[in-house]
Amino acid sequence: MTTGAPILGALHRVTKTVPIVFTLVTDPVSDGFVASLARPGGNITGFTIFEHAFAGKWLEMLKEVVPGIIRVAVLQNPDHPAWNSYLRAIGAVASGMGVEVTAAPVNTAADIQAAIPAFALVPNGGLILLPSPVATAHRELIASVALRRGLPSIYLSRIYPMSGGLMSYGINLIEPYRQAAVYVDRILRGEKPADLPVQAPTKYELVVNVRTAKALGLEIPPSLLARADEVIE
Repeated sequence: MTTGAPILGALHRVTKTVPIVFTLVTDPVSDGFVASLARPGGNITGFTIFEHAFAGKWLEMLKEVVPGIIRVAVLQNPDHPAWNSYLRAIGAVASGMGVEVTAAPVNTAADIQAAIPAFALVPNGGLILLPSPVATAHRELIASVALRRGLPSIYLSRIYPMSGGLMSYGINLIEPYRQAAVYVDRILRGEKPADLPVQAPTKYELVVNVRTAKALGLEIPPSLLARADEVIE
């Protein structure tokens, strides 16, 4: 049982026989982990986050909250297999919005403390944090530095606005583990990963931190608040 493409990739290099159930992997087909979503075909199966193109929605929603954004920094661990695919998806949306996309590779707390202030030197910017273990481990630091520098930010899941980020749109991070437990049970009872389809999310949730919005001098559009699954007051 594993989480995320980097760790899954390491396990995939080690064994082609031990059953592996993954969670939170964006594109297991393109990354070469499974033959197809319907028929994985090997020793690996599990649960995806979303398709790469989903990353463009983060920019669309950030622009909805802050129409004046003309620059966006995309933070990610550069070693993540989906890094370039996410950037292309965001760039495809940005080109039609007049938004400049800046790749901001970060691996450590020091990288974060350097990259965000440097980007914030020029006004009218925003921040998109892509999913990775680095992002999860340093979510409070990222949220606090972004707030101090006046950067509105959007993230994958509610743990980020709960830590002070502006908003998130994505899956509930707990649900894939519940689903994975079922697959682990089925494999231990004799089923093969090759025969268990890789499953995609069926529901996404929007979480908005209005405290952070007020601290940034922003007013969240009523239409967006009405769509929110959770509003942090």
